[in-house]
Amino acid sequence: MSKVEIPPAWLALCLAAAWIVAWLEPTGLGFGTLAGLAWWVGLALIVAGVGLMLWAVRRMLPRGTPVMPRRTPEALVTDGPFRFSRNPIYLGDALVLAGAALMLDAPLALPLVPLFAWILTRRFIRGEEAALRARFPQAFAEWSARTRRWL
Repeated sequence: MSKVEIPPAWLALCLAAAWIVAWLEPTGLGFGTLAGLAWWVGLALIVAGVGLMLWAVRRMLPRGTPVMPRRTPEALVTDGPFRFSRNPIYLGDALVLAGAALMLDAPLALPLVPLFAWILTRRFIRGEEAALRARFPQAFAEWSARTRRWL
């Protein structure tokens, strides 16, 4: 049986952990209420994260660049959201996780966001960047010199 490992599985795991934190350690700060500012901030982060992911996918697919990790890229996409982040889909995932923690009234779950970013960097991003560097050496060197990995 082959092991299937994709970033959304890690996001789902972290979202489940945030929900467990909210259930075990409710802060009572009212972050989860409709009137709470943090709820609205959380919603805005989720909407921004999903929007960023969709924007990135819309830039990748017409160029034949796969969205799934560990697939061979056909083009180096450097426009759209890729102008300010080399990994806008993963950045969108992190925004969704942060937003969910706020909406769940679980600010104690916010440390999951940098942990999630670290996991993605170690398990996916480094390999993806190596593949891009090998396939598009000059273009990747120029792009990575002016564009940060996350933000």
